[in-house]
Amino acid sequence: MTTVKEQLISNVAAEDNVPHCKITIVGAGSVGMACAVCILLKELVDELALVDAEADKLRGETMDLLHGSIFLTTSKIVSGKDYKVSENSKLVIVTAGARQKEGESRLDLVQRNVAIMKSIIPNIIKHSPDCKIVMVTNPVDILTYVAWKISGLPANCVIGSGCNLDSARFRFFIGEKLGIHPTSCHGLIVGEHGDSSVPLWSGVNVAGFPLKCLNPEIGTDSDKEHWKTVHKQVIDSAYEVLKLKGYTSWAIAMSVTNLSETILKNLRRVHPVSTLVKGLYGVKEEIFLSTPCILGRNGISDIVKMNLNSDEEALIKKSADTLWNIQKDVKL
Repeated sequence: MTTVKEQLISNVAAEDNVPHCKITIVGAGSVGMACAVCILLKELVDELALVDAEADKLRGETMDLLHGSIFLTTSKIVSGKDYKVSENSKLVIVTAGARQKEGESRLDLVQRNVAIMKSIIPNIIKHSPDCKIVMVTNPVDILTYVAWKISGLPANCVIGSGCNLDSARFRFFIGEKLGIHPTSCHGLIVGEHGDSSVPLWSGVNVAGFPLKCLNPEIGTDSDKEHWKTVHKQVIDSAYEVLKLKGYTSWAIAMSVTNLSETILKNLRRVHPVSTLVKGLYGVKEEIFLSTPCILGRNGISDIVKMNLNSDEEALIKKSADTLWNIQKDVKL
């Protein structure tokens, strides 16, 4: 007796089961699932894989996504504890790790998360040796260094989400102060993704016009308009969201999706992401921190040479020293 499917469908060619554009997200917590939703809605992949140690939660999250399949264009969503589901990924996004506690600095998280990375990164490389890795877990700069060391990949293939989100927050708060949409406000934050990040006031502009030309003291203690508080808002905002809702998820997910799009579509856009900066800005150690990079299919293809003033360069070196003071004691 023939089945309904056999009566309905006549097969004429073998199905191509190899994904052409696959992303794996490691960690099905609040950040990982927010990344999944944003990536699916952005229609970036033909296959999405989720990996997490908590089998029941992972199965529930996957079912929840699959039940919305008619509203999506991604043909395949898979999940499992076994990293085999991540096979043939072009991009792997790592969000798994110990969650930041209220009042806890990102740097205080480091040793708790190093052990977790030792169990994750080798499994990623085993099943997708040619992938690019985007690190999201905090403290992201040090853990990007850790992932690079464990993976054996070239430094340009292991990218920290870094200050891409800090810069988005910076532009939002500048736009809020000026009454202008943040996409029309341009400015970068570099250095550590955290308390020692560095706002590049010399480059902040609207429509190509530098704000420093209108207010030479902008961003300094002498500034009567107190623009320096904008950077303080950037630093404090993550802690404020953490205090109010217990975690951050949506803004970082949109930032990671933005990076993923640039990489997978080979757009060669400039993003302030965490990368190896040894030899730059007076840094002599193997430190990862955010600097403007050109991203594409090969990961980081170029680093933009920043024209910094002496104060900005000193602050970046100080940010590097802050990271090194923790990283030098990390045991891999």
